[in-house]
Amino acid sequence: MNRRDFALGASALAAAGAFAAPSFAQTNAISSRARSVFRRATVVDGNLGPPIYSDDLPLPQATLDLVRNTGVSAIKTSMGGFNSPFEDTLTEIAFYQRIIERHPDYFRQVRTAADIAAAKRAGQLGIIFSFESAACLEDKVDRIDLFRNLGVRVMQLSYNTSSPFGAGTMSAETDSLTDLGREAVARMNAQGVALDLSHSNAATTGAAIEASAKPVLITHAGCSAVHPHIRHKSDAQMRALAEKGGVFGIYTLFFLAPPPRQPNLDDYMAHMTHALNVCGEDHVGMGSDTLFTAMELSPEERAGWEAQTEQRRAAGVAAPEEDGRLPFTEGLNRPDRGLVVADALLDRGYPPRVVEKVLGGNFIRAFGDIWG
Repeated sequence: MNRRDFALGASALAAAGAFAAPSFAQTNAISSRARSVFRRATVVDGNLGPPIYSDDLPLPQATLDLVRNTGVSAIKTSMGGFNSPFEDTLTEIAFYQRIIERHPDYFRQVRTAADIAAAKRAGQLGIIFSFESAACLEDKVDRIDLFRNLGVRVMQLSYNTSSPFGAGTMSAETDSLTDLGREAVARMNAQGVALDLSHSNAATTGAAIEASAKPVLITHAGCSAVHPHIRHKSDAQMRALAEKGGVFGIYTLFFLAPPPRQPNLDDYMAHMTHALNVCGEDHVGMGSDTLFTAMELSPEERAGWEAQTEQRRAAGVAAPEEDGRLPFTEGLNRPDRGLVVADALLDRGYPPRVVEKVLGGNFIRAFGDIWG
């Protein structure tokens, strides 16, 4: 989903109070053990929009304080929306580079796994540039090299519908990785770009995992065994990903539970614990796939989200169950959602070692293996 457009489009709502400053009062309900593990961990979210709600610079000090105080060291941020052309994607990359240049004490562009550790030490938010859509590549494999040199370190082959490289989750089940897609996978491997299959259908997911010489990622999805949905992955796909050395990130979208119910923390943990059982402790992470800040659930914000959903329907990329629900999970609608996940994992008997891996250690290891 094009969450940056949603966030920037909501900037007027922020001025009207629809995006109130998030409260961390709920932290008092978190165990001291979880807070200790969370502080020690290097927290990486596999798909999350940064707290930027305006094109105006400099950013407000309240936003910068939020970046520094949530305990998140790096996020993979999608650029180019679900169908942005080449020139618009370049413009968005330049926008993020300008933010990082304007606020170097608070943001860092992540090009290597070492940059994530450096962001943790400096109290910065590392931003990993990524693509959900392949629209900006058109049918030109050489553009992988170009965007890699601009710092894009994670790319997908398709977004829900088919591209010249492969099939999306809404494509026909028989559609799969194309010959050009195999070239793209090989080029990503050679250039040290991580392949993300979050929005690929089952056939493309399986073929791309098999074709890749390096670990492959599914940065934001759920488990079909917990709730069947086209955006979710089967146990067989998850095992193949883990066997390749990849990481499966659990998102906080409404797809975690059947409509019309908004998913809650128990739903999220059902997907998380199932993924840990199937993939193993070295291959699961968080990929929230929502906004950095808490959604305030105002009527104006609901109207803004519905307008975005209508655009997606008109473009033919809206998945089933994109209905009246907002994109969050109850209990995790907060900037420090990883702290809640840490507490929930510890409460379910997982040792701190596993919690630190889920909070970010697994993604960092995989990034290091892929990026070189």
